Amino acid sequence: MMHSRRKGIAAILAVMLLNIACIRPQVAAVPPAVDLQQDAHQAGQACIPLLLEFAASGCEYCRLLEVEILNPTLLNDDYDRRVLMRKLVIDRSGKLRDFNGAAVSAGELASRYRIFVTPTLLFVDSQGRELAERMAGVTTLELYGGYLDQAIDRSREKLRQMGPCK
Repeated sequence: MMHSRRKGIAAILAVMLLNIACIRPQVAAVPPAVDLQQDAHQAGQACIPLLLEFAASGCEYCRLLEVEILNPTLLNDDYDRRVLMRKLVIDRSGKLRDFNGAAVSAGELASRYRIFVTPTLLFVDSQGRELAERMAGVTTLELYGGYLDQAIDRSREKLRQMGPCK
């Protein structure tokens, strides 16, 4: 009797562990930029800045920034009301629509903005004009989230100063 009871407990524990192993944490990723004209219109309607993440496909610091800061930020609903994020991978082929509706590569857009380091975050308005100081590279990851929040707040304040934002 004691032996069958142990088997039963072991079976229950095994099922519980299997269920725990199958639970996957929520994972978010910065959406790729496809149509900046449409994204800018959406951000303009919401009166929020558009955050452009310029990255490179083999950039370990880009991946670190995304995994530790940007992706978790996307899971926080408060950020949906504060900023619209898009990712541009500068060394990938393919075209996207720029702020004027023209087809350009992410590399061409990086050249226009004089992006020399990845990752670089830009905070722009609906016309593609920079609103706050860009964040180039990753120095102190522990402080990066605070710097990101400050840049978003500065961008939102500038938008309010520029137009009919509340």
